[in-house]
Amino acid sequence: MSEKITAEPRTEFGKGAARRIRRENKVPAVIYGHGNDTVHVTLPGHATMMALKHLGANALLELDIDGTVQLALTKQVQVDPIRRVLEHIDFVAVIKGEKVTVDVPVHVVGDAARETLVVTENTTVQLESEATHIPEFIEVSIEGAPAGTQILASDLKLPSGSTLLVDPDTLVVNVTEQVSAEALEAELEEAEAEAGIEREESDEAIEAAEASDSSAEGEAATEE
Repeated sequence: MSEKITAEPRTEFGKGAARRIRRENKVPAVIYGHGNDTVHVTLPGHATMMALKHLGANALLELDIDGTVQLALTKQVQVDPIRRVLEHIDFVAVIKGEKVTVDVPVHVVGDAARETLVVTENTTVQLESEATHIPEFIEVSIEGAPAGTQILASDLKLPSGSTLLVDPDTLVVNVTEQVSAEALEAELEEAEAEAGIEREESDEAIEAAEASDSSAEGEAATEE
């Protein structure tokens, strides 16, 4: 799945040129790969942003550059951390039928059994897929999964045409027993004791101890 975007060849480079491009609500980008010279282009900001949101992390775009269409796979996207606008995009040129290596997000769905903790050990898995058939994500269901459930890379249901590249025994999702606050505090105290760390008493603990001492002294005086 891909979307077509009209791209303009870019001949100006450097930070000043990039700022001018962004002021026009456009995005500077480069396309590399297949042993060709790097191609510098400018893309329409809004249309490109919507395409990336729609297609996901491994967005495949059809870039129309002066009437020539180039399939381009998104490899790196730079986003302004404050304004959340696109600053720069790196693409790799691909051709139909070509297989590419991509990191595909893992989406965990469903609810595990009660009193369990679900940990996603790997948020992505590396696959080899056809450039025009890259899955947007891999879905993993944990519905009703009891504590002790472990979902490995080999358990994932991959779409046709995709091959797993990571170790099949890679742990993706781990369902464990939920640890109570008391048990967690006990483990922390034990770890601190082993490390020779002494805790400072909290103000509440000191006040409680003082109150207890005062009460004991009062009772002793009454008995006398």
